[in-house]
Amino acid sequence: MRKLIQCLFFGLICLKIATPEVFGKPPVRCGPGDARLAREMQAAAAAFLHTLSAEQRKEAQLPYTDLARFDWNFTPRARKGITLKTMNAAQRKAAMALIRVVLSQEGYNKAVQIIDLEHVLRVVESRPANDTYRDPENYAFLIFGTPGSEPWGWRVEGHHLSLHFSSIDNQLSYTPSFMGSNPGTVMADVPQKGRRILQAEQDLAFALLHSLDASQLEKANLGAKAPNEIFTSNSRKASLAKMEGIPMAELNASQQAAFKKLIMAYLQRYHVTLKNQQWAELEKHGLEKIRFAWLGDHQPEIGTGHGHYYRIHGPTFLIEFDNTQNGGNHIHSVVRDLTNDFGEDLLEAHYKAKHN
Repeated sequence: MRKLIQCLFFGLICLKIATPEVFGKPPVRCGPGDARLAREMQAAAAAFLHTLSAEQRKEAQLPYTDLARFDWNFTPRARKGITLKTMNAAQRKAAMALIRVVLSQEGYNKAVQIIDLEHVLRVVESRPANDTYRDPENYAFLIFGTPGSEPWGWRVEGHHLSLHFSSIDNQLSYTPSFMGSNPGTVMADVPQKGRRILQAEQDLAFALLHSLDASQLEKANLGAKAPNEIFTSNSRKASLAKMEGIPMAELNASQQAAFKKLIMAYLQRYHVTLKNQQWAELEKHGLEKIRFAWLGDHQPEIGTGHGHYYRIHGPTFLIEFDNTQNGGNHIHSVVRDLTNDFGEDLLEAHYKAKHN
């Protein structure tokens, strides 16, 4: 199963990651690919727990029913779970291998680079090397339940990274899924200078925006000022009052292709099974119904008073992207499932089947 061991250095942390096999395309919900990925995730979680001491396991594992599962955030703060700071090299390797199982190579690279930006912020904010506010080791792993046949899940969370996965009857959920980037473009004179972790998510959105004609733009544009934060923030359940913007059905063929490419920029963060599963769900509920809405600047300018926001909103699916803080150089992006965040839709179906 393990084909490659790769050592990734960021700051003082050396993480050796195992590369999983890539499996074939799955059907929409539970099928061979989905079940196989569920088994891979289970094995990775069990391997991680096996590296921990009894005391560490008390920190790293909670019941699946614990309400802490819904207490998520993307700001620097103390978190439940076991952090990279308290792990030895073998534990870090097993923890990061758990992320590697469920993300694509691209998604995994984004996660590692987001963690690495804590080093950049230490420089930009003139913080000492031992600062604990901007801390690349303050990323916590938490297992909910026991990896196996009963519902269970896990998350990794720290500043600008919050990934949640649940496994219920060999069906997987991967939302809410948050990735942020501060700076959005690294401008400081550091080794990471010029890095844009969420470049595709930004550039493809501007390309779509600029392709709209005047009447289309009137429908897509919701205002001249972008919000300071994504609207759904870190809510337990994502909800917006109404669907706004221009639907895919009102775009021409090239614009629709650009819109689909933008959506795929988010989905391709994940293992091919999860990507294909989500795309099939979008098709099932009608790609033509998905809307694109914009607020703020129509050019990617950085400076005081600048910023932009967009969202992709379908019947069961929501993506938000906000780049308004720090003069339009501080990005928040989130993927939400409007019915199945935290695996709640799957869990309801599981309990119904269990009691029939």
